[in-house]
Amino acid sequence: MNQSMNRFLNRSPQRYIALCASVVLCGSMAHAGIFHRKQKPLSQKDDALASVASSQPDKELFDRAMIALKKGKYDIARLDLQTLLNTYPDSEYQMRAKLAIGDTWYNEGGTAALQQAEEEYKDFITFFPDKPEAAEAQMKVADIYYKQMEKPDRDPTNATRAQEEYRAMILQYPDSSLIPQAKQRLREVQEVLGDHEFDIGAFYETRMNYAAAVARLQSIIDTYPLYSRVDEALLDVGDSYAAEARNMESMRIDPAAKARLIKLFNNRAAHAYDRVVLEYPMAPHADDARDRLEAMNRPVPQPSQEQIAASAAVEQSRAPINLKYKAFLLITARPSTVQAARVGEPSLTNPPQIIAPSLVKGAVADINWAIKPDGKPAPNVAGTANDLNALAAVGGSGASENPAATGQQQPGASGKNGVQMNDMSGDENITGSVTNPEPSAPMNAVQPPAGSETAPPATAPSAGGNANPAVPPANTTDTNSSPAVWPSATKDNGGLPTVTPPNSTPLPAAQKAAPAPSQVNDVPQGGHPENTVDENTAQTGKKKKKNPKPRFEGKEESSSAHKKKGLRKLNPF
Repeated sequence: MNQSMNRFLNRSPQRYIALCASVVLCGSMAHAGIFHRKQKPLSQKDDALASVASSQPDKELFDRAMIALKKGKYDIARLDLQTLLNTYPDSEYQMRAKLAIGDTWYNEGGTAALQQAEEEYKDFITFFPDKPEAAEAQMKVADIYYKQMEKPDRDPTNATRAQEEYRAMILQYPDSSLIPQAKQRLREVQEVLGDHEFDIGAFYETRMNYAAAVARLQSIIDTYPLYSRVDEALLDVGDSYAAEARNMESMRIDPAAKARLIKLFNNRAAHAYDRVVLEYPMAPHADDARDRLEAMNRPVPQPSQEQIAASAAVEQSRAPINLKYKAFLLITARPSTVQAARVGEPSLTNPPQIIAPSLVKGAVADINWAIKPDGKPAPNVAGTANDLNALAAVGGSGASENPAATGQQQPGASGKNGVQMNDMSGDENITGSVTNPEPSAPMNAVQPPAGSETAPPATAPSAGGNANPAVPPANTTDTNSSPAVWPSATKDNGGLPTVTPPNSTPLPAAQKAAPAPSQVNDVPQGGHPENTVDENTAQTGKKKKKNPKPRFEGKEESSSAHKKKGLRKLNPF
């Protein structure tokens, strides 16, 4: 081939030069665009932005905003979306653009941005309540508070708000595809709230404030049945009642009343242990509840197969906590939700709240019932919220309606029938009963005057039939000196009879006090005061000091207190 090329070049060098020139000329013409194909003008159909009347610019704005949102350019995305909303009010992208503005604030993060995102989502729900995207907006509102949850030992405000929003989403949009995710988030939120209440209840239990501990722990049992430590909460409730039963043994009341109280609180403790065995048989503390029932000589209930299967499913759905995750919890502010259950229906409503003062009133009602039952049945031993509130009501308005049930003394009753509590500080004359014996001498009994031969009895019945004696009036007219008892006055003083003492002789006048001694003057009446000058003072002319300073020996000791100060330093003499 090389030989043929050489022959071609040797025969026609002019042709070669012409060929090269033509190639160069064609290249320059192609670069100048002479051979370019002329393009047709774009029509309105091909170019979306060619005319204002086109229906495509709203889509272009929306697409550009979505690209900016994915790239993290939230300001540009909000600007395009707001332009779309203001310029094209009838666009089919109006609803999606409104929701996307909230997404820009949500993805930006921060307290202020999340607050603005919540407002945008709430506005979307207001404008489009029946759209499927409304459930998504409500879910995002709940997620805002879910992201801001703190650990159980911190402020639970965000967790409480997250629970409210997830519950609202589940109740308002039951047909949404986001319901399973919302229920799982709600279980995790209730796990954090359960830890918060459990820590407070455990603190009160260590301080032996059993009423406050039961109030906190019982709220966990009634509100969060899927909580990972609900079996431990029930066990602590039983331990609190058992501790109160032991405290009843040291009360100085009637032995029969004490036995009734101890039995009542032990029954409540056993009821809590029974619930652990029956409702949570596969929980970690079920064996502890069985051991406590056996120690109390109570029968251990046997759970059914359905109860065992339900408890096993809940316990197996919990994720274990490994050492790596525990180390991660030490450096993060996020709460732990690993132990939350993955199955079961979370609670959507809160039962009536149990407070410690209501339980204290219930305990007072228990004591009054034990002292004087009067055929009234014992308060309920169940541990649910409604039963505890009903029990607390016994110590409130219900107890005041029936004084006999509370052990209060009724008006007009004698000391034998009325029940009063004694404050027994010593061990003398203790009979084990709280009923006050008949007093031998009332505190307000009137003593006879000195020198009288006959004295009134220690007690005197009043006109109204009360056991307490009546105090006689000062201006009495009855002068009978030797009655068996104080007679009632025969005169009618406005329908109120009076009683008089047997001897109304006035007391003798008080003796006059002795006169005070005359004042003794230090200075004699007829001369000058005595000379009290000391001998040393008379000789030196100066008064001797009481505590003179010791003499300073400059050779043996030195002190800055004896140095010359001020202008004395300049005096050479």
